[in-house]
Amino acid sequence: MSRVPFAIMTFVATAMLATTAATASEEPAKIDPAKVTSFNTTLFAKPPAAKGLTYACFTRRYDADHLARHPKQKVAAMKLLVTFGHPPEESSTPYSFRLGFKYRHRKGDWDSSGACHTVQSKETDGEVRLGCSVDCDGGGIEIGLGKTADATRVRLERVRIWQNNKPDDDGEELSAGADDKIFRLDRTNIKDCEALITDRKELAALRSKRP
Repeated sequence: MSRVPFAIMTFVATAMLATTAATASEEPAKIDPAKVTSFNTTLFAKPPAAKGLTYACFTRRYDADHLARHPKQKVAAMKLLVTFGHPPEESSTPYSFRLGFKYRHRKGDWDSSGACHTVQSKETDGEVRLGCSVDCDGGGIEIGLGKTADATRVRLERVRIWQNNKPDDDGEELSAGADDKIFRLDRTNIKDCEALITDRKELAALRSKRP
């Protein structure tokens, strides 16, 4: 299935999340606004702007020592761009993500993207995270805070991915394995995530936010 415009993508992701909530045996717990504010401030290294877009970029290239200690890890490098502040007419949620990575034993650059909502983790006593979905039942990822303010953790079970020079293909999936369930990434300059943006207007907006 080829990719669709972001407005449609976020509508589908929102509908999927709403359906899940509607079929749950009980209403999901409301998240304390103060916890969300603290999460946003830490994730973006500052309070997100009231208008316009706020970005956070995280990357990691796994060295030979790490890969030797994790022989079943498929991913050799990963980068994550998180965005806050999409206009209401484009999305019902202010959060979105773009993920890029390189395989350990395959050539090419791979990527994924979707919309996100704040969620609470049952495993970690209500920790606030972003639950992110890819359209058309493409799975997704969770984005949480790292042990330090300049790190994040990406958790996945499965997520649809595309080779970035073939965006109209059906794509394939990156599935969690023994060493591909949780990825710790480190904060870096947003210019390091520019390659994840293909829309010229969005790329211009990203560049305008450079320090």
